Amino acid sequence: MAFQPLATKRLKLVRVTEEHTEALFEVLSDLRVTRFYGIDPLASIEEAEQIIGSFDQTFAARRGIRWGMVDRATGRFIGTVGLNNWSPYAKKAELGFELHPDFWRQGYGSEAVQEVIRFSFEELGLFRLGAVTFLENEASYRLLEKLGFTYEGVLRGYLYQDEQSHDARMYGRLRTDVVTPPARIEETV
Repeated sequence: MAFQPLATKRLKLVRVTEEHTEALFEVLSDLRVTRFYGIDPLASIEEAEQIIGSFDQTFAARRGIRWGMVDRATGRFIGTVGLNNWSPYAKKAELGFELHPDFWRQGYGSEAVQEVIRFSFEELGLFRLGAVTFLENEASYRLLEKLGFTYEGVLRGYLYQDEQSHDARMYGRLRTDVVTPPARIEETV
């Protein structure tokens, strides 16, 4: 399967390449972004390069897909969105995303996530999408709820960051769930 770029009204969802290294570093070195991301803030450009390499490896192994979010109006790389723990055989994956703080509360996250949901169900033929958030990450779990995800419970010790394990809220959405498309969603992620 070849990598498939996607598009929304305001975003191009593209393969993350070495040309995005500095922009990815800017996003993932910001403590406001990584606070609830499950990794410590990046400390070097080399770490951003390694993450981009891991995106390529997980896609080649059909275990994940990660798109870079690029603002159509400015060409600025503003974050990533994608599927983790993808299992084509089991028809499931976990959704993940992060966004530069300059773009919080403007609907970019929901726009990108909605397109990845559509792609996952319609083009990849997935049946289930899961998502996990830190217990304290209200902005992310409110967005998931507005996009039709159902709260399924707490996964104890599921996330590891700052040299300690953290509990996580688990959400799920099935292809068969009837979801009313949201109006413009305000969010903080």
